[in-house]
Amino acid sequence: MDRFVLFPLFAVGVLAAGLLLPPNTALLLIAVPALVVAVTSAVHHAEVIAHKVGEPFGTLVLALAVTVIEVALVLSMMLAGGANAATVPRDTIYSAVMIICNGVVGVCLLVGGLRHRVQAFRIEGTGSGLAALVVMSMLVLVMPSLTTSAPGASYTASQLVFVAAGSLLLWLVFVFIQTVRHRDYFLPEDDAADESVHAAPPSAREAMLSFILLLVALVGVVGLAKLLSPSLERLVHQWQAPTAVVGTLIAIVVLAPETWAAIRAAGANRLQTSMNLAFGSALASIGLTIPVVVIAAVWLGLPLTLGVAPKDMALLTLTFIVGAITLGSGRTNLMQGAIHLVVFAAFLFLTFVP
Repeated sequence: MDRFVLFPLFAVGVLAAGLLLPPNTALLLIAVPALVVAVTSAVHHAEVIAHKVGEPFGTLVLALAVTVIEVALVLSMMLAGGANAATVPRDTIYSAVMIICNGVVGVCLLVGGLRHRVQAFRIEGTGSGLAALVVMSMLVLVMPSLTTSAPGASYTASQLVFVAAGSLLLWLVFVFIQTVRHRDYFLPEDDAADESVHAAPPSAREAMLSFILLLVALVGVVGLAKLLSPSLERLVHQWQAPTAVVGTLIAIVVLAPETWAAIRAAGANRLQTSMNLAFGSALASIGLTIPVVVIAAVWLGLPLTLGVAPKDMALLTLTFIVGAITLGSGRTNLMQGAIHLVVFAAFLFLTFVP
């Protein structure tokens, strides 16, 4: 049997054992390689689906699958944590935006620049995605700290509903533009050196099997990340690091499938696919997460703190300024990748040392 069929089943099997058996060191040691193979499998099956349905639908499938499971994880933590989990959605979304816009984009530009010197992508699609991400991030993460109707870095119920509706609307319009009205803005140029572009597409049966296994692999990724999170929390407490570190580490793990797929695309000189994955994931992370979180918070009366600290506002603003400059021409090189990675390093360092 193909290893990419066995890997997701192995990951889910380890996850089931972790949920049924008492915690032990041996199980945690097995969970780490299970997490790695689940990530690898998710990327493989997403690429099979992408080759069957074509771009940009393929990248949209992976972004949606990861985001839906991420929403479920955030919601379960909110319901279980109560007041102690009021900042979980904020930390998750902020970390996802910083990881994608600086870490994922930076590595893709660096890898692509080292291998292909200069790469090109369609600024019409990426630029509109970046603009929507700026608006959504500012409304969700910055404005709660500046409004005065609610105490602290929070929104009132009516403000939450407005921001949730605006975020969902922007995401839906972006998906419509990406898949219907201006699909050509998101299509990568074929690369003669990339054999996968010209290979025969998989059959409908193979694509359906890959879709099912993609969901299984993603459940394994998120479930194993949650299984390992108590160990991460203990390490964080031992290091006396801020509690936000846990959210950042989990966000890195959850975004690993999309990250690896984007890096592989950049290495194959398909930077447009990398940009579709990056900005599509960031927009879905806000556009889908916030409406669900707001419904839960308003309906169940859960506390919700969305506004980030001034330090994080500055880093978020720096990220968008740098992104607008480095991605404004539609052509990239390794210098732009290095710039984004330095901002990403600053985000990680200041998360551990605020």
